Amino acid sequence: MIEKLDILAFGAHPDDVELGCGGTLAKEISNGKKVGVVDLTAGELGTRGTVEIRSKESTLASKILGLKVRENLNFRDGFFKNNEDHQLKVVQVIRKYRPEIVLCNALEDRHIDHPKGAKLVSDSSFLSGLSKVVTNHNGKKQETWRPKSVFHYIQWKNLNPDFVVDISGFIELKLNAINAYESQFYNAKSTEPETLISKKNFINNVINRSADLGRLIGVDYAEGFNTQRIIGVNNLNDLK
Repeated sequence: MIEKLDILAFGAHPDDVELGCGGTLAKEISNGKKVGVVDLTAGELGTRGTVEIRSKESTLASKILGLKVRENLNFRDGFFKNNEDHQLKVVQVIRKYRPEIVLCNALEDRHIDHPKGAKLVSDSSFLSGLSKVVTNHNGKKQETWRPKSVFHYIQWKNLNPDFVVDISGFIELKLNAINAYESQFYNAKSTEPETLISKKNFINNVINRSADLGRLIGVDYAEGFNTQRIIGVNNLNDLK
């Protein structure tokens, strides 16, 4: 029987999740939450590395974070669309794992796949709750499932977060998961072309952003998220 997940994080490419919300996932896993990741593409258009290398790197990153499951939907990098065919495949995986919370790409970003992936997953999360949207898994009709919340992690652009998560104590685990992608980030011995994310200061920028978001709530490190709906709390003590 497929294990139900508490949190399912989607990324347009392998390493999106680690960069955007790796600390949050590590913290939730430490608190006993069951967490999985679904990559929409294999990142085959990436300047550095290969699909095979990227797959091995994502497997290592998954072990570092302690994920319950990781899948790749193998959509076309750069060219997948937010259409019925792709939506149904995302609905299928949401109904398969029945997460309470879905995390996905930034609503606005430099890479065209990020906002496209964000809208695809957000729309699919809604469609997943409609009984007349029919999907099957292993030859059986799936039951409807709509996540309680869909949140978008922040990526390249400095978007103003709607809320931040304290990841103090998990920054090293986040960095270890990121650094599992050796082909993508700074490596003094690499002979491959330099990219914006392979520059030496890129990882420092990731750390600095987490530190700055942490500063805003009086902690060492944090990750920011956006939401398309109003967030409610039970009482004022829930707020930092």
